[in-house]
Formats: sequence, C-alpha cells, structure tokens
Amino acid sequence: MRIEEIPFIAILRGVRPEEVEAIGTALVDAGIRAIEVPLNSPSPIESIALLARRFGAAALVGAGTVLDLASVAAVADAGGQLIVAPNTDRTVIAAAAGRGLITLPGYLTPTEAFTAIDAGATGLKLFPAEAAGPAVLRAHRAILPPELPVYVVGGITPASVAAWHAAGATGFGLGSGLYKPGMAAKEVGERARAYLAALPS
Repeated sequence: MRIEEIPFIAILRGVRPEEVEAIGTALVDAGIRAIEVPLNSPSPIESIALLARRFGAAALVGAGTVLDLASVAAVADAGGQLIVAPNTDRTVIAAAAGRGLITLPGYLTPTEAFTAIDAGATGLKLFPAEAAGPAVLRAHRAILPPELPVYVVGGITPASVAAWHAAGATGFGLGSGLYKPGMAAKEVGERARAYLAALPS
C-alpha cells in the first residue's frame, strides 16, 4: 500500500487497547486506510500490535509522536509500518527508513523540509497546519519535489479539505476532529465518512 494513495490518516490520540479494535473496524469500514496511534496514548505499542494484526492487510498502521530510536524499534517490532513525528529529527528518520518504514516527519519551514528529505523521509507532515494555511503549502509545493507526499495536520475540518487539496496536499492527518478519547466507534465512523465525502473527486 503506497502512502501517496491514502488521503486520510486517522490519529487516535488517547485511544486504549481495549477499544482500539472496535474503532479501527469503524474506520476501515468507512474507508480509512491509515491509522496512527500517538505514543503518548495509553499502552500505545499494545494498541499498534492489535491494529497491525487485525488490519495490517487493509490499512497502514503505525505510531505518531515518535521522538527517539527506541520508539522506532518498538513500533517496527509490533508490526507497525508508519512512523509519524511532530518534528524533523534526522536520526529518527534515518532509523525508520533503514527498517523499511514509511516516515512522515513534521516540518514547518523549507529548511526542515529539505533536512527531512535528505535524511530519507518518505514524505512530510506540515504541522501545525493552523499556523501555516493553504497559501504557505502552495509556496512550499513550488520548491519541493513534485512527487513528494505532503500531509497537513492540525485543525483540519471537512470544510477545509478542498482548499488544502487545491493547494497541493497529498492528504490529511485527522486528530480531534475525527476521534477524541471516549468517543464511541459508531461516531468515529460517521465522522470518517464526512471527511471522505469532503474529498474532491
């Protein structure tokens, strides 16, 4: 499964292992093909392992807020395929790439973007998107490799998807607009369908 063919990454910050499979089922049934469990969630490696075993053939599963080499190894050993970070750390990017994992490090400036690319990043995560806006992404797209996947994360709503898409976003990381701790799986699925419906054809 190629990351650039996936328009949405579900970010399940705060999810618990005992609920993660039900939420994952709702997301996959809705059409979501990538799921990220941030490492500052309760027992995140356990949740990643559960998702990878259950949905590994149907969705890319991995971790967010990956900040160090030990976390890269733990995610890979749990069956994760995706490493997402809020920052640009060359050692983390290189370690993840060396294990064959998809890497989406966070960036906000062209300097950070090209540092990440040089370290072997699969794509980039523009974060926080609220601090940038589609005009900034459009300017970045003028200088970044055209084939490079760029995901925007932070404050994305169904109403904002079209503008970001027009500015050159490959896809979107969906956090609290999609899932908040304690939310029922049915509601998560309904929210996922609203995002998918907002994607320009």
